[in-house]
Amino acid sequence: MKDNKAFLGTEPIGKLLFQLAVPTVVAQLINMLYNIVDRIYIGHMPGDGDLALTGVGICMPIIMVVSAFAALVGAGGAPRASIAMGRQDNDGAERIMGGCFAVQLLISVVLTVVLLIWNQQFLMAFGASENTIPYATAYMNLYAIGTLFVQLTLGMNAFITAQGFTKVSMLSVIIGAVTNIILDPVFIFGLHMGVRGAALATILSQAISSVWVISFLRGNKTQLKLKKEYVRIDSKIVLPCLGLGMATFIMQSSESVISVCFNASLQRYGGDIAVGAMTILTSVMMFAMLPLQGIGQGAQPIASYNYGAGNAQRVKHTFKLLLICSLTYSLLFWAAVMLWPALFARIFTPKEELIAFTAGALRIYAAGIGIFGIQMACQMIFTSLGKAKQSIAVAVVRKFVLLLPLIYIMPHLVENKTTGVYLAEPVSDILAVTFTSILFFFQFRKAMRQLEERNQGMA
Repeated sequence: MKDNKAFLGTEPIGKLLFQLAVPTVVAQLINMLYNIVDRIYIGHMPGDGDLALTGVGICMPIIMVVSAFAALVGAGGAPRASIAMGRQDNDGAERIMGGCFAVQLLISVVLTVVLLIWNQQFLMAFGASENTIPYATAYMNLYAIGTLFVQLTLGMNAFITAQGFTKVSMLSVIIGAVTNIILDPVFIFGLHMGVRGAALATILSQAISSVWVISFLRGNKTQLKLKKEYVRIDSKIVLPCLGLGMATFIMQSSESVISVCFNASLQRYGGDIAVGAMTILTSVMMFAMLPLQGIGQGAQPIASYNYGAGNAQRVKHTFKLLLICSLTYSLLFWAAVMLWPALFARIFTPKEELIAFTAGALRIYAAGIGIFGIQMACQMIFTSLGKAKQSIAVAVVRKFVLLLPLIYIMPHLVENKTTGVYLAEPVSDILAVTFTSILFFFQFRKAMRQLEERNQGMA
């Protein structure tokens, strides 16, 4: 095993980013299977597959919240652990990891209780109808039981990535995804469990992944070990991590609120077919967002470690390469969606009416995704450098200041009100990228100048 300082602090940035980003992108693509394989199988169920697909789609806001809590801890704790490692404080990094693990255990208990008691009320508020609520509750009643496994898999896997062990973190995801792909048809079709089978396959897969993650962090190959004596909630350690993770939490959990608003508006103007199309649109957008997140996660250990080590030039170089890679991918994805929207829709449903409706909606909904690589690169660097306030500002502006109001404003500005709802996404994307770029230009220069001045003072 390479010395972490030599690995993250001295190897060429381009080579390093490639080595770390490829496994994380692959992991994100595979992780996407957790969310879309269920939908693909369910959408192709004979008879009521379209209603079942819509019902499971309505569960997504709740699933996003569960994942967001994992990100609150992992996305905030992992960069701080990397920064501590850059300062040669491995003991401090292990205390951070142990504290985050304890917080995740607490969050898991609370979420499980809440979801088991009130999931039907949440689903009705999130746009379920009399036709779709039976499928939604059937899925969520089982999924809620696996909350602990989701929290530990997603949250603690971030600490494996933060050390530069991206191949190991990729395997964590592969193990669960392959299990899920195998179990889905067995439970859904073989045992005739329908949506319950999809939920059961998902939680069993996450359980296996969580065992793998914890076993690695307790083993001898990791540089940061999960020690029992550090598994406790120390506010001085945990609160800064939660503060830094708040931006990612807002970005992911707000998808829940946004989904409610989208579904309610679409149900009003377009009915079940518009809501069903939205389920497919959000699934397709995972093909864009998750690889972008994977590229950013590959860059995070490099930026965080070198920021902690005081190497401003390597941080700048990391951002430059991250921006190029992210923007290139988002532009290529945008081109694919504009050229072949129906192809993406066919992945999730065989219904020709829904395919035709979704293809038109997708071109509108994804119109601004081409420049979104800028947004993701800037936000990831803010998080990597421990800039909690800036990260939160970027997330809040995009979701709450821009997108949320536009969902209700845009239908009144165009003739087709359903089209207006879908237009809210690209309009907010373009405005958000503009705001983020301006903020990043000034804040990143300031952070690098302070880092260089600190190094000069120490010299």
